[in-house]
Amino acid sequence: MNNAITEEATSRFITITENGQPLRLHYNDVGQGRQTVVLLHGSGPGASGWANFHRNIEPLVQAGYRVLLLDCPGWSKSDSIVSTGSRSDLNARCLHAVLDGLGIADPVHIIGNSMGAHSAVAFALAYPARVGRLVLMGGGTGGPSQFVPMPTEGIKLIGALYRDPTVDNLKRMMSVFVYDASSLTEELYQQRLANILARRDHLDNFVQSLQANPRQFPDYGHRLGEIRARTLVIWGRDDRFVPLDVGLRLIWGIAQAEMHIFNQCGHWAQWEHAQRFNPMVVDFLGR
Repeated sequence: MNNAITEEATSRFITITENGQPLRLHYNDVGQGRQTVVLLHGSGPGASGWANFHRNIEPLVQAGYRVLLLDCPGWSKSDSIVSTGSRSDLNARCLHAVLDGLGIADPVHIIGNSMGAHSAVAFALAYPARVGRLVLMGGGTGGPSQFVPMPTEGIKLIGALYRDPTVDNLKRMMSVFVYDASSLTEELYQQRLANILARRDHLDNFVQSLQANPRQFPDYGHRLGEIRARTLVIWGRDDRFVPLDVGLRLIWGIAQAEMHIFNQCGHWAQWEHAQRFNPMVVDFLGR
């Protein structure tokens, strides 16, 4: 990555109002393009916009986009929150407030992974005029797989990590997160664990949220036909968190959707196959 593009140099905060209360959110702001691309991360403990997408930022900036990486409420440097309703809708409302706060009125392209894909769909349904194009990986409907018992192996391991954040539980989760776990370094494990332990309030609040409402990410399958944005669905054939057939529901329901399936790929397509993912996404956004 360009040495000038660092997490620290691009770090920003904004305070929005959610349910009548102030909520301080962290984001990274990179590039100065006329069009904006928003990157929304997944729900794993210790996740952040930068950690999820650091392999994808520079190609988007070089293609002429302004890139915003939002840390959703309850993750990384953003404030914690207990979600008693739909977290997908909560994240969509927060993104809408952030864009308003930054004075971004033009439609934005949204790239979402896992929880981020659910949030992107929720945003597209609630604010259709604010969406350019969607790129969805490993999530988006919240519906069940027709072939794999739910909750999946990966979702169970995420739950175990939230309840008991140890390096062993982290390694168990990450071993099924990607197709080839040998690519994960001890440094990555230790950094991710440090991120998790730095904000135990996030862990506690997510567990409380699940207790208050186990369906944090509701099924939007019956509403996908309302989405008019051109959509690129990207999935890992070997995803053990959200199985491939869930992705097929997206292209069945969204009229202007197309799909790319990566072989030998788990739940983290933008990281595992970054060299092919990046030009594919840049091409899609620019068509």
